[in-house]
Amino acid sequence: MKDYKLYAVIPASPEEVYRALTQEATVALWTGAETEMQTEVNGEFSMWDGAIVGKFLELVPSSKIVQEWYFGEQETPSIATIKLHEDKKGTSLEIRHTNIPDEAYEDIAEGWEDPYVASLIEFYSEED
Repeated sequence: MKDYKLYAVIPASPEEVYRALTQEATVALWTGAETEMQTEVNGEFSMWDGAIVGKFLELVPSSKIVQEWYFGEQETPSIATIKLHEDKKGTSLEIRHTNIPDEAYEDIAEGWEDPYVASLIEFYSEED
């Protein structure tokens, strides 16, 4: 099992970024893919046509999202924690993803950077 961390700045407010990560219609806009979101604790989600699936463990509006990502019959849950902090350029996004299966690590790490974070930055950059 491996852990991953990423920091980025998104050119939008924490409220906007939180909405972009938790509201089905907004997620579908920036991913350009089929999305399902039950935005509540223990609610399940699916993004990028089912490439990412899991459930919400914690939701703190405009501040923090904790998700369990599903990777088959894994004993220890894979947990993605996303923290949002106000930044002079928008939102400082902090991602910490723990217990990633070794065989999935490279794909997950690359996926966080592009398309996940890169698509968010591009989505909000286009609005300027």
